[in-house]
Formats: sequence, C-alpha cells, structure tokens
Amino acid sequence: IIASRGKVSPLYELLLHSPPIATGWEALLTAIRRQSTLAPALRELVILRVAVLNKAPYEFDAHTPIARECGLSDVEIQAVALGNLQVFTRQEALVLEYCDVMTRDIHVPDALFARIRQTFDDTTIVELTATIAAYNMVSRFLEALHVR
Repeated sequence: IIASRGKVSPLYELLLHSPPIATGWEALLTAIRRQSTLAPALRELVILRVAVLNKAPYEFDAHTPIARECGLSDVEIQAVALGNLQVFTRQEALVLEYCDVMTRDIHVPDALFARIRQTFDDTTIVELTATIAAYNMVSRFLEALHVR
C-alpha cells in the first residue's frame, strides 16, 4: 500500500488492523478505480455524491482533487454537494439519480432501471453499480470509525 500511494492514509491505517480485509478492500477498490471502463468523470461524480448523501466529508475531500483531475469543474463539484442536477448533462443527471436511489432507498424502481438500461451497456451498468455500492461501503466504514 505504501509503495503504490507513497504513504498510508488514515483509512488504510485502520484497515491494516486486519490484513485480509485490507487486501480484499485494496483489490476491490483498485478494480473500481483503475481497471473498470467506467468513465472517470462519472466514477468521481458518484463517489462524491455518495459521500454527500452519507455525510462523509473525509471521502468527499479525498475525492475532490481526483474529480478535478477527471474533468469535473468546481461548479459541478459544488452542484454535486448541493444536489443540483441542472448543471449536468442528461446522462450525468441519470447517473446521479441512480446513485441517490441506490444509496437512500437501496431498491431501484423498474422505471429508473429501464432508463439506465436504455442509456448504458451491461458492462457500464455493472461497473457503475459496483462503484456506487463500494463507495457506500467506504463512506460507512469511514464514518462508523470516525475517520476525519
């Protein structure tokens, strides 16, 4: 972990109390962040939104510079924080709606899922869903263990 990141973050300091959990966590999150084909801007958009919905400021702050590197503007980052979908494209707004429903309600209504299926291929749907689900895990872990 140190070799790939240059330092051990507070998150990984906690995870390393259980090496098997740290190893699995790193494998999953590396697949999501670096190996999936999901557009990086969409990935960071949902990561930021999950952080907002779960009141996880450490996660939001950690991903804000990454979101900028992936092409999100400060206006878009602020809009994610406020839940203002009007600044986003139709596709981005759909992704944020899907993220909100997955995070808040867990069960995705058929009508929303039909719109997702009309817009994205199966690979993108799986990667988008896995990203939202995984970052819900991340934010809940961070907040439960008071990572600031």
